[in-house]
Amino acid sequence: MMISLLAFSVYTAVLGFNWRRQRTIGDEISALKKTLPDLQGAASVKAALAAVKGAETVDSTPDSTPIDSSPSAVSIEQQIADLTAERKQLAADAPRDKHFNQGALLAFFGTSFAIEGPLNTYARAGKLFPGPHLYAGAGLVVLWALAVSMVPHMQKGNDTARTVHIGANVAGMCLFGWQVVTGYPILLKVLEKTSWP
Repeated sequence: MMISLLAFSVYTAVLGFNWRRQRTIGDEISALKKTLPDLQGAASVKAALAAVKGAETVDSTPDSTPIDSSPSAVSIEQQIADLTAERKQLAADAPRDKHFNQGALLAFFGTSFAIEGPLNTYARAGKLFPGPHLYAGAGLVVLWALAVSMVPHMQKGNDTARTVHIGANVAGMCLFGWQVVTGYPILLKVLEKTSWP
């Protein structure tokens, strides 16, 4: 169960980073558009370059135009086209809604199993066994609660809340990984002491 939840957690993080990418890719496109030279009314860099070359053949004394002095404009325009296509693909995948829904499920199932585990241990053994596995699980639930508490602030555009949300989840995944590693010897011990029918 823990390995499944850890994989679910990683996939939820990927969706979150895709949503962040979809939100911020527009800034990259705008910055690249500002580096393009004056297209003089042309629809694209290639069309502007063709117009300049056509004007040069008609007129023996070509004017020095901004587009003529910027051969890298074609590659910039291609970068803009690639980023625009990436943004459309991300929008079609709807990572925002998937991230929100999976994050809510992860918080619910993760917290439920974080409570069920110690209760199960106490019911079977009559006591809890303090150690890295138990402490990592408790810390993970606290980090999940912190990450979830940042969501309303993030929805209002608070970048500090977004940073705390991401940081809490990254730290949580590290604790989760540690909890899986420290849980493996416990699983082996439980299997060893279990009476099978």
